Amino acid sequence: MHRHRHSARAAGRRLALATATAGALLTALLTPGAQAEPTDPTTPEYQVADAQSMADAYGRITGENGQLRNPAYLPALVQANGQRSVDQLLDQMATPTRPAVSPGFLVPGWNVGNPLRAGWAGTRGRVRKVTFTNKYGALLRGKVWAPLKHARDPYTGRRLHGPYPGVVITTGSVQGSQGMYEWLAQDLAERGYVVLTYDVQGQGTSETLPHESGQVFPFCDPTSDPAPGEMTGCPGVPFQQLSNFVVGTRNALGFFTSTPRRHYPNAGAAGADVNDFNPFWRLFDRSKDRRTDTPGRTTRIAIIGHSLGAQAVSKVQQIDQRAMTVVAMDKLATGDLTGSTPGVQNTPTIPALALQSEYGFTVTPWWLSGGSSLQPQPSPAGPDPMRERATGFDGWHRAGIDSMLVVPHASTHLDYTDIPLVLPASRYGQDLDSTYIQLWLDRYLKHRHNTRALLASSFTYLEPQGDGVWKPITLKRDDLLSKRYCSAYSLADDGRPRVDLDIDHVGC
Repeated sequence: MHRHRHSARAAGRRLALATATAGALLTALLTPGAQAEPTDPTTPEYQVADAQSMADAYGRITGENGQLRNPAYLPALVQANGQRSVDQLLDQMATPTRPAVSPGFLVPGWNVGNPLRAGWAGTRGRVRKVTFTNKYGALLRGKVWAPLKHARDPYTGRRLHGPYPGVVITTGSVQGSQGMYEWLAQDLAERGYVVLTYDVQGQGTSETLPHESGQVFPFCDPTSDPAPGEMTGCPGVPFQQLSNFVVGTRNALGFFTSTPRRHYPNAGAAGADVNDFNPFWRLFDRSKDRRTDTPGRTTRIAIIGHSLGAQAVSKVQQIDQRAMTVVAMDKLATGDLTGSTPGVQNTPTIPALALQSEYGFTVTPWWLSGGSSLQPQPSPAGPDPMRERATGFDGWHRAGIDSMLVVPHASTHLDYTDIPLVLPASRYGQDLDSTYIQLWLDRYLKHRHNTRALLASSFTYLEPQGDGVWKPITLKRDDLLSKRYCSAYSLADDGRPRVDLDIDHVGC
């Protein structure tokens, strides 16, 4: 009899817990916004917070003024998609011997970016299309972005004076396209930077195959020995390899710094209409930086990369003297820590900003938070607060080189890309990322004493609303940082260390 009463009470407790949890999950899914996150995965409160975080990871689509809740979004998408598709088709027809077999050309909307930004060119900044080849002769297509003549900073109203520092942005893998990163190029250009976006070989609008031995038509010998860093005897094939992004970043730096007197070499460009030099070369500040934070690095250029592009810039920052600071968007990597690419040895060399995410391509529950966001594994004890620090930031911190790690709440691997109506992304992660990138580059390329601004708890960001309108919104740092994974910084401020290895008190 006692056993039956005990079993009945235990069953009742389990039923009550299940009922409470189910009700809390439903409430969380229907209630927008971040909540303080409990730490015990066995409690209903934790399940509530976990469900809320997963719901918030779709905020760019379903959140306040998100893609489905802004009446200007769908009409703008239809118009922008049609124009972009026609432009890309014309580009391909003009270069029939340089085929790009990728979703960037073949799938409508793939490369359209954020249609609410339509009208930026000519009103907030300027842009020029460019084409150049990588060292294997594959045609790379890109754009160069710059401030308008006599422009004023849209945040401060102060007049912008050139020449300006430079930025090279390398896309992510799995067919990331430069159109997905135009948000960042525009945000930086209108604040006083010259920016190059481009597609690596085999992705977006760039050519799929190389042109070795001076061939007009695509040519390579797949039976030959692979070149250093390549996977096959056909350089750049398959596209999903680190070499594409390392080669692309270094060749993009070469094109960006080219001038009418120092042409970019454009290897294997026979039969292709290419640019011999950066059309905005006059706007780039070529003076040697005498206030550099890294001895020997005097070129005023930042390199930024996403995904496999982030792995690439983590490598290039060490080996290419033209890079003065690096921004890695999911994830910064060192060669001796968990999370880095096998075989890649990256030594921290220049100041680094790491922007990293709670989720990968998919949104998973807390018990799959082990491994990394990109390769989830079971984690019965719940998320490890140190997970994002361990990929690269801790290595930079130990090396004594300025670094910062920002992990936005409910952020996904797609936060850094503008993709219409599909795939999860948080509502404000991209806004927060852009804000930190702007502040970071101001600090290390323009040498502004902005410690207070960089470490502030509140920011203003100009967000596109459609119909040529950009609206200021307020970003509250403590509401928008992850409550699961630690954000951190390790900076030298007038020679004094400023270190916080757990900005939002997660538990590192």
